[in-house]
Amino acid sequence: MNLLNEAQTEQLKEISQYLLRVRQEKSIRIEEVAAKTHIQKNCLQALETGHFEELPEPVYVQGFIRRYADALGLDGTALANTFTINVVPPYTNTSPNNSQNLDKRAKIHIPLFIPYALLLIIAAIGLIYILNPRLIVDFVTKQQNSIATSTQKTAPSSESSLSELESQTQQQNSIPTPRQITAPSPESPLALEPFISTTNQNVEVTLELQGKSWLRVQVDGKTEFVGELTKGERRTWTAKEQLIIRSGNAGAVLISVNNQPAIPFGDAGAIKEVTFTPEVNN
Repeated sequence: MNLLNEAQTEQLKEISQYLLRVRQEKSIRIEEVAAKTHIQKNCLQALETGHFEELPEPVYVQGFIRRYADALGLDGTALANTFTINVVPPYTNTSPNNSQNLDKRAKIHIPLFIPYALLLIIAAIGLIYILNPRLIVDFVTKQQNSIATSTQKTAPSSESSLSELESQTQQQNSIPTPRQITAPSPESPLALEPFISTTNQNVEVTLELQGKSWLRVQVDGKTEFVGELTKGERRTWTAKEQLIIRSGNAGAVLISVNNQPAIPFGDAGAIKEVTFTPEVNN
């Protein structure tokens, strides 16, 4: 049974291929690794051949990676940290019985006499207006008189409206328009100067090793390099959207972004991962 998700499977493929290549380069037999790490041989073979369904839970697989790398003389802790472990969310009981109980609690019981009482009140009010129509006429007359009074108080005279309109027109004519204030003259050199865009569409990262460090480089979502570089080696990668650098010994790496002066990637012995994009690094 495969206990890994897609992201974990891709990470484990890269790590297992790297460990297999280093073991073969150093001519170390898999039996020697099993003896040093106390890991069963069949688990090591499943790890190297990609039969991940035969491996235990991800937390144990991370321990296998650390001990395997240490046995090959690598930085096992740094390599193991590149393999992520998912946290299982807490179990929530959403059975149909519980939802039915919640629905029952949410229901509110209304006594039958309340609707009857409301109907009786509405009927009584209707009888009052039917038997005494004078009340309706007085109410409508009062509403019409109040509307007419408020309209007379708020309506401005025609003369005051015309004077206010003339004053506003004079003020608008006396204020220069934005074009008169800000528009440059045709002879001005600013009007002839073109707009030059300095936006860079790519991001370029150059790494120069001052010591030995394990590195993983992802360019636009694709892993371009996983392995160790030694002192004096220099590599350059270019990405259109995103470039991710992860180092197991950040102090041994000098990094230059878009041909800028190289600076240390981090502290000695530190594990560091940084994402570079054209927007961030222009």
